[in-house]
Amino acid sequence: MDLSEQRESGNVRDRRGQGTMIAGGGVGAAVIGAILYFVFGVNPQGLIPQAGPAAGAKVDPNDPQAIFVKKVLGSTEDVWNTQFRKVAQRYQEPKLNIFRGSVQSACGHADAAVGPFYCPGDNEVYLDLDFFQVMEKQLKAGGDFARAYVVAHEVGHHVQNLLGYSQRAEEMKRREGDNKPSVRLELQADYLAGVWGHYAQHALKLDRRDLDSALNAAFQIGDDTLQKRGSGRVVPEKFTHGTSQQRLAAFKAGFETGKFDRPALDYFFVTPYQDLAK
Repeated sequence: MDLSEQRESGNVRDRRGQGTMIAGGGVGAAVIGAILYFVFGVNPQGLIPQAGPAAGAKVDPNDPQAIFVKKVLGSTEDVWNTQFRKVAQRYQEPKLNIFRGSVQSACGHADAAVGPFYCPGDNEVYLDLDFFQVMEKQLKAGGDFARAYVVAHEVGHHVQNLLGYSQRAEEMKRREGDNKPSVRLELQADYLAGVWGHYAQHALKLDRRDLDSALNAAFQIGDDTLQKRGSGRVVPEKFTHGTSQQRLAAFKAGFETGKFDRPALDYFFVTPYQDLAK
């Protein structure tokens, strides 16, 4: 993956000098919290001890990880602006907030332990850069394109919000009362991340190793794999994001086809649940 010719997005807010730092455990605490939140639906806020405020802490504007995120976000903007124009719509670029420890959003207060997230209340993405360490050291999902996939997945949620799929999932969840609509939404976000990769691959000079790293990341953060890692057992009723195989298949389908049309996107909401992303 080569980002040397990719412009940096101007939509990244560096908020690492604000908020509080997580005490004790660092990356380890973050991965435990991510498992609690994403797999079991338990908000780890309050379960992980907090240190005092770190407001005003110095941050390096030339931090390679921050620059990496800015360039990946810039790539998503380039792709989605083009794709939205093709369907006669206007893409509204989201803001991406880099933070450390904790952050306040329109969706409430969040600790780094919840992992990267998109808040539909303010149409913004939130990312603690330490999550990239979690991916590499705890989840065995390293690689530049694996990290880019995480950013693209959260931007995929923004695309869903613009197209009305987030609201559709909420309506389904109110009717059905379970987590299945959430899984549908997450798999579609994986697919959209793959669509971004399809159109960005030449500009970013992606090769097979890059694709494999993203596919591995999708696999490693599947509900079943995370549940096995966290508790040693799999509880399908607690799935929120889809199995490892489903997440891998959804991303791969988007990457291989690049289809950005209603039939391709509606697939994730009209296909019988048990047949999703096989």
